This record gives sequence, C-alpha cells and structure tokens, in this order.
Amino acid sequence: MDMPNDTCSSPKLHTRLRLWEFADCYVFEPVGLNDLLLSVNRINGSMNLVEELPQHGPSINPKVQIVFGVIGVLKLAVGTYILVITDRDCAGSYLGHAVFKVRGLRALPCNNSLSASAEQQKKVGIEFSELLDAAERTLGLYFSYDSNLTVTSQRLHELGDEFKSLPLWRQAEPRFLWNGYLLEPLIENKLHQYLLPVIQGSFQNIHAEVRSEKVNVTLIARRCRWRIGTRMWRRGADPKGYAANFVESEQIMQSKGFTASYVQVRGSMPFLWEQIVDLTYKPGFDVVRVEEAASVLERHFHDLQKKYGAVVAVDLVNTHGGEGRLYERYAKSIEPILSEDIRFVHFDFHRICGHIHFERLSQLYDQIEDYLKKHKYFLLTDKDEKIAQQTGTVRTNCVDCLDRTNVTQSMIGRKLLESQLQEIGVFVANDTVSDFPDFDANYKILWANHGDAISTQYSGTPALKGDFVRYGKRTTQGILNDLWNALARYYLNNFADGTKQDAMDLLQGHYISSVSRDMAALSKQGLLENYASFRIAFALVVGALMFLIIALKQARNDARHLVLSFMWAGICIGITQYVRTNGRVFCNRPRFYQSRH
Repeated sequence: MDMPNDTCSSPKLHTRLRLWEFADCYVFEPVGLNDLLLSVNRINGSMNLVEELPQHGPSINPKVQIVFGVIGVLKLAVGTYILVITDRDCAGSYLGHAVFKVRGLRALPCNNSLSASAEQQKKVGIEFSELLDAAERTLGLYFSYDSNLTVTSQRLHELGDEFKSLPLWRQAEPRFLWNGYLLEPLIENKLHQYLLPVIQGSFQNIHAEVRSEKVNVTLIARRCRWRIGTRMWRRGADPKGYAANFVESEQIMQSKGFTASYVQVRGSMPFLWEQIVDLTYKPGFDVVRVEEAASVLERHFHDLQKKYGAVVAVDLVNTHGGEGRLYERYAKSIEPILSEDIRFVHFDFHRICGHIHFERLSQLYDQIEDYLKKHKYFLLTDKDEKIAQQTGTVRTNCVDCLDRTNVTQSMIGRKLLESQLQEIGVFVANDTVSDFPDFDANYKILWANHGDAISTQYSGTPALKGDFVRYGKRTTQGILNDLWNALARYYLNNFADGTKQDAMDLLQGHYISSVSRDMAALSKQGLLENYASFRIAFALVVGALMFLIIALKQARNDARHLVLSFMWAGICIGITQYVRTNGRVFCNRPRFYQSRH
C-alpha cells in the first residue's frame, strides 16, 4: 500500500457516527463531537469533508442509523461501495484499551451513474449481490479506536513513544491490516479520523486468581492477508513465499505488574502445491513447479527470520500417502538452509498420538525444549523495563494448519505460560497450570475458542480435536462432532467456498470484475449447478443424520469405533460412487475475475 510521507498525528478516531442516507449522498456525522462531516457522493463515490448536513425538510426524509466506523471503500467496475460497521461487541481490552469485534457489516452502493442499461445493471447487481453478501458475512474482524492490534507487544515496546504517536493506520503492520486495500481511497483523501485499522483473527481474554494473585491472559490471532483464502482454494505458498492460512498467535500474560508475551505462527507448507476441488472427500495433493520449491521456501523463511529471529519449523503431517509426499518435499527443500537459526522437526502426529493419546505431545516438547529456553519470551516490568526478549519463534503446520496445529500450539503456549509465571513468582518451581483447576479450565477454553475461530475462517467449521484442547481429553461427543464437521467441510469446500474465496479476493484487491461476460449463459449453467448441489447436499445431510443416530446408539458399546469406521466408510463410498456416475462437476460459483497484477 502506497503511504504518503505525512507523519503528523491524526485526529482521534470517531467511535460513533450517524449515517444519513440522502438521495444523492451519504453523510457520516460524528456523534457528540463538533467536527467535520464526511460526505460520499452516491453517484460516483467521491468523498469530501463538509461542515453541515444538506438542507432537508418535511418532504425529504433521509434514513438515519448509527454506525461504528468506516472499514473502507471498494471500487469496482460496477460502482463504488462503502463498507461500514453496523454492530459491534466489546471483546475485552488490549494494553489498557477497549477492543471490539465486528458483529455487522453493510456495503453502501454508490453506482447511480452507470451507463449500462437497466437490464444489464440488474444482471450485474444480482451477480455482485452474492459476493457482497459473502463480504458482509466476513468473520473474525476486530478493531480498537486507541490501540494498534496489528503488532506484538514486544514490537510495540521496541518502536517507542514517537511511533505510537502516529495515526493508527501508519503504525499498522501491513501483513495483518485486513482492510489495507479498502483504506487506500480514504488515505488518498487524508480522512485520518475515519481511517480505522481492522485485523482478522481472534481475540480472547481470561481472568484468574492464582495463589491470591490476579492473572490475566490474552490470546490474539492475526491472519496474514497476503495469501488469504479458504481451505482447499488456497494451499501452499505463492512465488514470493507468502503462505496460505498464515496466522500469528500472541499469548499475553499480565500479573503482579509484569507483562509477558510469546508469539508463535502457523502456515501452510511454504512451497507451491495445491488441492483441486473435485467432489472427492480428500482430493489429491499436487506439488507445482517442483524446481522452484527450495527458492520459494527460502524466501518464506528469510522473511520469518527478519520478523521473528530464529525459527524452528514443526511439521505434523503423516509420513505416508499424499501427506507423506508433501513431507518429503518439505524436508528436502528446507535441508539447504538448515542452520543453528533454522531447525526442522518432523512429528507424525497421527502415528504417535492417534486419535486419543494427545498427551504424547510431550515427546515433541522434549525435542524443542532447548530451543524454547534459549530463545525465551518477552517480559516487561511495571516500570516498562525489559527483562527478557523473545529471539525466535515456532512455526507449526499440518495440512490445513488447523486441528493438529492448534493442539500443538496450545501445548507450547501452556509450557511458556508456566515458565513466565514461575519467573515472576506466581508459580513455585514445580507448579503447572493443571494444578489450579479453575485456571486450567478457563485456559483450555481460551485456546479452544482460538482454534475454532481460525478454523471457521479458513474451513467454515470449528476445529477438529477441539474436545482435547477444551477438556484435556477425547470424548465420544467430541468424536461425533469431528465427524459432523468433517462432513460440513466437505460440503463447504465443494459448494460454498468458491464464492467465499471470490469475496475475499475482491476485498483484498486481487481481482476486478469482467463485466462483459455472457450473463444469460452463466445463469442457465448456475441453475443446473444449484440443482446438482442441492441433490448432493441433501444426500449428505440425510446420510450424516443416519450416521449420527447409529453412532449415538453404539456410543456405549465396546465396538463403537469399529461401527463409526464402517459408517464413515459407507458414506465415503456413496460419495465416490456418485462422482464416478456423474463425472466431475464444479458446483462452486464460476470465478469471473481478472487479476489486477
């Protein structure tokens, strides 16, 4: 994003705005402040600050509602759209400032001047309404009017007071500024008081009392926007080394006046590979441009080193089948850059832990314990004095970087939290979080919610294996939930994520509309695809319900796992037979965008 050289502090961001909808313009009026109003032309989307509302009387009755910020401006060939926050919840506080979660978005159209015919506008409107609806349903958006959510506590401390005096959008880390592309028109018009930075991810707080000391733990997920996408539509890395589903997770602990944090990251295996959606339950993995794998991976790790220092890459995939081929490519590609500062640890999660023995993750911890102790964590006193600094991070991946990854990251986070509490004297030498049942229960829920949020944004469902993170053990209900979510992921991957991916690309500025396409032909095709989608979806739902009923009846039987396996196999065989009979059908919306780059 091109940023001007203006370094002056911006006016305080507006927290509540009265939105007036006139026939020819939208006007945003700051509530409770004597400040300039933002006027947006409904014909061409042009913006300017005005001193007062347009003249209106009894014959002019504009609609009025309260909004909580302008996320940005989306400029398309079919018109301009202003994205505003219509509802919010307070999610907690970050370093003393309130953090809000977006509960409602609305796209305000500014396209009254289109030269196309009314019929063409109607068709284009129908075409884009699906995308805009998907954009308005974007999950996991967080913001603060006063605090920079895009950078870690350690980075914020290093940058100092002069940096903190800059406008929030100037402070933002571009990787995690979800609405960076949407803010560009506001930046160009120097509308500083309306430039609200937003992150996508998760924000969770818990409060506990341990040995009469108050302990607050905050867990923040920051999703990178460089290769943003949905589960099977965004895999691997791009040629620049940016990985899909890359998320920075920061765990912040505050107690006895101390502030400590630990940052770890997750991301898809950083070379060129993909999975093509084809209605099979688990499409095959394809490594693309094998000869470039090592160079792409090197770019990725070089970037991680610049931002985090040393890196230990923890790979959790299987060593056989399709996952095994990905593991072999990863191990071979990373070998030339292995050093004291870049380590690679492979841990076959499914072989070692199976579906219930997650306590065996202690074997992985034993392999990386020396690294964690060497590179420490960030620790600050109440006088803003730095005691310790984090000089390296753990990069964890499985295939999706969701379920196995979240279980593993929660284990690492727990170990580091225990070290921090021991260092500041809240814990004695051998204390663990598990020794304090209330604290332990809340901490498990913290990481379970964290994993569910990241998983829902990428796959459309909560994380699998979440019962272990939430309760510390596998449960029958948890296994049933996993099977249901696996079916839901199958449906979403094949029938919904194409539209969701297009909406994501649109909001990030990766695509522009190709308006000249033959709408009529695609509309007919869409009817056939919707019919096919409905038939398959209906069959899946019925099959899943039957499966759940039978599984529940068998839940107390010693052979329940055998029954579950047979039923699951039956559903998969049915899906496979349907695909063989009907051929490869893409039921996702056709992608009709052209790259901007």
